[in-house]
Amino acid sequence: MIEKILIANRGEIAVRIIRTCKNMGLKSVAVYSEVDFRSPYALAADESCLIGPASARESYLNLENIIRAAISHDCQAIHPGYGFLSENAEFAQMTQESGLIFIGPTPEAIRLLGDKTASKALATKIGVPVVPGRQDPIADIDEAIAAAKETGLPVLLKPAAGGGGRGMRIVNDMMELPAALEACRAETLKSFGDDRIFVERFISRPRHIEIQIMADNHGNIVHLGERECSIQRRYQKVIEETPSRVVHESLRKKMGEIACNLAKAAGYTGAGTVEFILDADKNFYFLEMNTRLQVEHPVTEMVTGLDLVELQIRIAAGEPLSLKQEDVPLRGWAIEARICAEDPARGFLPTTGMVTRYAIPSGKNIRVDSGIDAGSVISIYYDSLLTKIAAWGANREEARKSLVRALNGYHIEGVTTNVDFVNAILSHPAFASGDLSTSFIEDHFDDGQSRIAPSEQDLHYVTIAALLVFHTRRMLVRDSLKPMSPHVGTAISPALIHRYVVRTYPDVFEVQLEGSEQTNRWNITVNDKLYKVVAPEFEYYRRRLKLYIDGIANMFRLRYSDNHIQGYFCGIVRMFEIYTPLEWSLARYMLRDIKTVEENELKCPMPGLITAVSIEEGTLVRKGQELLRIESMKMESAIASHRDGKIDKIFARPGQTVDTDEILISFK
Repeated sequence: MIEKILIANRGEIAVRIIRTCKNMGLKSVAVYSEVDFRSPYALAADESCLIGPASARESYLNLENIIRAAISHDCQAIHPGYGFLSENAEFAQMTQESGLIFIGPTPEAIRLLGDKTASKALATKIGVPVVPGRQDPIADIDEAIAAAKETGLPVLLKPAAGGGGRGMRIVNDMMELPAALEACRAETLKSFGDDRIFVERFISRPRHIEIQIMADNHGNIVHLGERECSIQRRYQKVIEETPSRVVHESLRKKMGEIACNLAKAAGYTGAGTVEFILDADKNFYFLEMNTRLQVEHPVTEMVTGLDLVELQIRIAAGEPLSLKQEDVPLRGWAIEARICAEDPARGFLPTTGMVTRYAIPSGKNIRVDSGIDAGSVISIYYDSLLTKIAAWGANREEARKSLVRALNGYHIEGVTTNVDFVNAILSHPAFASGDLSTSFIEDHFDDGQSRIAPSEQDLHYVTIAALLVFHTRRMLVRDSLKPMSPHVGTAISPALIHRYVVRTYPDVFEVQLEGSEQTNRWNITVNDKLYKVVAPEFEYYRRRLKLYIDGIANMFRLRYSDNHIQGYFCGIVRMFEIYTPLEWSLARYMLRDIKTVEENELKCPMPGLITAVSIEEGTLVRKGQELLRIESMKMESAIASHRDGKIDKIFARPGQTVDTDEILISFK
């Protein structure tokens, strides 16, 4: 009997598992590091336990401490979540040897399927198509060169252990291979404690399709349909959905049967995901099997109505699956967006900080799995994933629009995130039409910005939101200065017509506001296009504003700074400057500030830990040459020189923690 479960994870993962434990009437024990002691998940669990310092290696990857915590808290089982130790066969083995239940597959299945080379060998043996390449890990750079020549460029370097895009590199030129191999090995060693790398052919513009399977200890295996995870950056998923537009029923059946056959051949039990890539001709190739629950499992739960964590627990307790393949329900469509602490405008580099304001969206068919709250500190030590927001709809377009509206209302301040970037993806015409591939972001975005201009309607809508706030505040301030004003605290002069000029680079709009006897109803004309708007009372003009425009509800996020308003809507991020026609006649000629770059200084692009410095003072370097490496949020990044020149001073040393914009190197 399982009555109490220790969750060997953190953040939104732990919150998710705790929720199912409560629903099942089970007790939960959370583990936390020194920097996570006030995290929402640690407070949500029935009990919690400190397991070590901030470093993941000394806390969440410390096998002995976690097992000791489970035993001391009288737990019967450990749930590893996803990430950290979830695919660690040694941890699963130690858990079982300690008399505890590991909620996941057997250690033998993890060793076989969690190892990419071994799983590909098994897949080949039972007739599953695999991506061409060497199935054995490479020993050194000479063997890597031989494998690349044998496979043909471009090739993909992949770690034999773990997943999540860690330690993967594309190599298009043999000259890039030594540095790419070194970076792969360093990153995968830090993430998984295993630096084995293998080489396979890189298939251009595929779609990433995965099959969710569940297997019990009684020989029953079912698949729960497919998920499409083609929207990726740096091989890490950004948006996932189920079903996929390109997977028809017969293809779904074929891929599902192959996934189940692979699991059966490995003696697999529990939740697992078999990943494939699909080329333009709908030929599919086995990539790997993740021997754990996936980050994107909520979309599967939304279309099946099943709780996958509950199924995991029941399987671990020895219960047989309660459904057969023909009983698996697949209803509607679900799409999920990952909200991460990263800056899309700076190459998706990780960001840190304290969450100063926080509000999550709500509504029918909206699901939010969040591991943060106001006051949460986002540090350099862990993964950048903060929250997952998912939406269900009867069809894909309904789910897409619901998720866009939810992201419009997701408000987080204090740390830079990708929330508007993922909303821009969802709002992109190519995504709406289902034209997806793993190169979608590279094909349609530059530095986090869409290559196409936002739609006229969306831009008009966010202009209206910013202007209404500006106008209402302006009128209240003006009337509050009048003696004995009867209008303090309410909108005034509703019947008057007000004209403004709104500048939001590169656009300028002429806007007319016409009120009515009902103070919250407006006729607003933007460049001669009329919109009928119903607004809330003034006291609800906050950082999230809901407006009915032509009868349709829209949510906006706003930030205020002096006479400027920053507006966020459907992936649009604009700063608005608002003027009366007279003010505009002068302001239009004013010069704007021009930002300059200090060419003789290399500043840190992100917070992190210096792991290596590749040059010395006095060294001549060229633009693009690697100067140092920084580790942040389980990812190691090479920092290159932004200019040709001679190094004057090096301020960074290996083992030193650095912050964004800190000066690392100066040039003569």
